[in-house]
Amino acid sequence: MGKIHNLSILLSFVGLWVTSIFSGEIEIFMGFILIFSFGILHGANDILLIDSISNSKAKYSFLKVLGIYLLTVSAAVIVFYLIPLFAVFLFVLFSAFHFGEQHWEHKRLDVSNKLRNCFYFIYGLLVLQILFILNTSEVIEIITSITSYTVTYAVVLYSFISNLIAFALISILLYYKSSQFKIVFLKELFHLLIFTIIFKVSTLIWGFTIYFIFWHSIPSLYEQINYIYGDFNKGNMFSYLKKAFPYWIISLIGISIVYLIFKDEKLFYAIFFSFLAAITFPHALVINKMFANKKTQPN
Repeated sequence: MGKIHNLSILLSFVGLWVTSIFSGEIEIFMGFILIFSFGILHGANDILLIDSISNSKAKYSFLKVLGIYLLTVSAAVIVFYLIPLFAVFLFVLFSAFHFGEQHWEHKRLDVSNKLRNCFYFIYGLLVLQILFILNTSEVIEIITSITSYTVTYAVVLYSFISNLIAFALISILLYYKSSQFKIVFLKELFHLLIFTIIFKVSTLIWGFTIYFIFWHSIPSLYEQINYIYGDFNKGNMFSYLKKAFPYWIISLIGISIVYLIFKDEKLFYAIFFSFLAAITFPHALVINKMFANKKTQPN
């Protein structure tokens, strides 16, 4: 994973360079291209992951797995339609833990599961909140489009300050409890500084894209291929892409239909993030199961 994170840093600086020479409209266009490619792709093989996770357990039929997965996505869509404010809140919580887990799991913090999971959540939420606090007007506009409820700047600010304090406290605790955390702590603070600079100078979409693609999706693809095939190489990568391709195409067709129906920009952003949330809920659960299953396997 060391090489992958070095690649993430390099690509982040490329993202900063893009910000310095292109307009906000081009940033947004490039952001959606990356999200629709790597972003959607990294979650397209959840059914294959479920099959791999259950390999040593009871096997489930493909139709049963597909049915459960589609029901989960459908339930998320229904929640977004009926109680959108609650759905957005859940989306942020799920995404926070999912991002934190992906970023830190391979570092194998030597603490209890409860403390480790709590840190994953606080860290992931902090990354999102740095993005939110530096792009507050755009965030409030999107939340209003989705929920018809206007979140105030004070809510965003006080939530950020509260979680920043929580992050400081849990980091102090981990510094004394985990030798592994002590080794990577300064490097991870540097990463947070990189995120802050990127989120400050970029549009909301481009800043989110840099983190979501370079720091989350690409490392996740690496982890998934390693887990499913036992090694990351060109052959296994192409096998993964081949199996993910049909689900990726279905996802693209779905979002394309949404775009044709809702061409209004503000409304499209609302539908887009709702769509992203709907596929995030089951994906976050699947990846959590993958990491849990890895811990039970012999090294």
